[in-house]
Amino acid sequence: MFNGYGSTILDGTWLTVQLALLSMAVAIALGLLGAAFRLSPVKWLALLGETYAAVIRGIPDLVLILLIFYGGQEMLNRVLELSGYEGYVDINPFVAGVGTLGFIYGAYLSETFRGAFMAIPKGQGEAGLAYGMSPLRVFFRILVPQMIRLAIPGFTNNWLVLIKATALISLVGLQDMMARAKSAGDATREPFTYILLAAGIYLAITSVSLLVLRYLERRYSVGVKTAEI
Repeated sequence: MFNGYGSTILDGTWLTVQLALLSMAVAIALGLLGAAFRLSPVKWLALLGETYAAVIRGIPDLVLILLIFYGGQEMLNRVLELSGYEGYVDINPFVAGVGTLGFIYGAYLSETFRGAFMAIPKGQGEAGLAYGMSPLRVFFRILVPQMIRLAIPGFTNNWLVLIKATALISLVGLQDMMARAKSAGDATREPFTYILLAAGIYLAITSVSLLVLRYLERRYSVGVKTAEI
């Protein structure tokens, strides 16, 4: 099937899924950190968080990927050269892809998380403290569950965009699904067939993602509508 290229494209699909999941894990960590900075009463931390979000969201993903991959590799080798290392280090495209996409979408998620935290009434946290709960317990038992519910719609959008952005990492040498589909198309002179196959796989991944995230949204919204009525 597919002239023997079906299995290699499936291998590329698994690599794409791994890239997306690990990148989102990095993005979530950076998004939470960025949101904490932007909500911080410390001015320089708030400015740092705002600068990160504004700069990264204002530059196209492809430009950032090329800048971070090639610029980061050049900077690393210059630092190693100054320290006396004579060799040349090639950054693994997968590692570079995870770090780059995580860094980019961390900026978008910082806005999602910031808005979600700001939408929670301050009185709820204050009530938890008055009840005798520690600040850490208030954060994880009261604020985070509500933040997740409020952030899921924005998170869903960012996740879907990130999945599609993984195709850009093939430009820096990663043999993901997109790169393998292109290679198969070039080899068989049937580019439309394999690009269409890649499009179908991306659609399948995003469709399954939507089902899972909608389930989570319903799960975290249990009792909310009833309480509002």
